[in-house]
Amino acid sequence: MRHEANGAKPATDPDIAARQAVMATCTGATTAELEQALQGLGDIPAASDLRGTENGLVMLRGRMGGDGRAFNLGEATVTRAAVRLDDGRTGFAYQLGRDTAKARIAAILDALWQGPERAAVEAVLTPIRDRIAGEAAAKARRVAATRVNFFTMVRGED
Repeated sequence: MRHEANGAKPATDPDIAARQAVMATCTGATTAELEQALQGLGDIPAASDLRGTENGLVMLRGRMGGDGRAFNLGEATVTRAAVRLDDGRTGFAYQLGRDTAKARIAAILDALWQGPERAAVEAVLTPIRDRIAGEAAAKARRVAATRVNFFTMVRGED
């Protein structure tokens, strides 16, 4: 079983894993894509901020070779949003960068996903998820094309 860098185990509850997938899709989306997805849902409950959308810093940690001792690599800006829909559902989002609109829309989509709009939210996020998967596959193909396989030739005097 794979463990996260901080020692936490991956989520086993299917709902948690599905919600994480929605959040990951929102993170990989552009602001315009999220705005279009939100508009594609039609009438939705109004959202109010639980706390104002905030920008901050997070410390990025790294490991030499992927498994060495952890060290502080640097800082990155992050924006967080927390919203409550009129019906009481809450949504949260953390986005790299300083785009407050993107974080707020992602939080609204998170809140909507937790209710009867789940299927509709999944449907409007599918094109974004497909784009992200396509870009990842294209990158993997480009990287695989540059892979070098080393081997050792054995001499016959053994």
